[in-house]
Amino acid sequence: MRIINYGSLNIDLVYRVPHIVRPGETIASEGFDTFAGGKGANQSMALARAGASVVHGGCIGADGRWLVEKLAAAGVDTSLVEVVDGPSGHAVIQVDGTGENAIFLYAGANHRLDIARICGALGRFGRGDALLLQNEVNEVPRLIEAGHAAGLMVCLNPAPFSPAVARWPLEKVDLLVVNETEAAGLVGEGAGRAMLGRLQQRLGRAEAEVVLTLGAAGALYARGGHTHHEPAVAAQVLDTTAAGDTFIGYFLATRAAAGDESGGGGDGATAAVGAAGRALRRACQAAALCVSRPGAMDSIPHQEEVGG
Repeated sequence: MRIINYGSLNIDLVYRVPHIVRPGETIASEGFDTFAGGKGANQSMALARAGASVVHGGCIGADGRWLVEKLAAAGVDTSLVEVVDGPSGHAVIQVDGTGENAIFLYAGANHRLDIARICGALGRFGRGDALLLQNEVNEVPRLIEAGHAAGLMVCLNPAPFSPAVARWPLEKVDLLVVNETEAAGLVGEGAGRAMLGRLQQRLGRAEAEVVLTLGAAGALYARGGHTHHEPAVAAQVLDTTAAGDTFIGYFLATRAAAGDESGGGGDGATAAVGAAGRALRRACQAAALCVSRPGAMDSIPHQEEVGG
């Protein structure tokens, strides 16, 4: 399986603070760093470091060429990244003493995707390949439609969440990965397994897959009438930035390496859940390593560190 990821490329400006700044408050930063980031770029890096074949598509300004070079050095095919006029996307990130973060984004070049050019690029891919999407670029609903029409496995992580996501063509999504906040935005508040069931109903197809991440409580997976819970891996938390992106990259890469074990019917669904359980374990291990390190893209572990 080849994975094409149309996603954001951001320059991350990271400030270490004693606590997340409150409205009307001015505090002094205890440290500053510049990192490569963006949910799309982070997930492409995680896919590559997990051993997947990944092509990244997106837009940057001239100030972001180093982001593309960094992805290419890790083995990501960056042939579908376009340099456009204006600044690259960037994020301003506060990280407090417990490793928690607060982020605001400037979309910049990330909102310059051209759907006609994308539809042409998708002609390079076909059944057995996957299209991965997040919510930091423009044209995501049309990308979902285009990926589905091309016969690709459409994988969606609707983060950061916005109310518009509820109006997207989610019935054409094959794999939905959400945290509890994103899940609540789609189906309302509830306990993990109850939300998982409502998310399956929202996708409207028994063969569609749902992953619900639960932070320190691990992750839940569902396909058809089958579910699996994977506990989190204990970690010393330094910085949670990119933990979710690391999880997604390792989960999808591991599923891709295993191939489609779904078959057709009950036995196939059971096999798919077993494969997903192995992918969840590896994803949780990778995320635990990620949060023990500073930064976004640079904190994503290599597959040799994660193991099988």
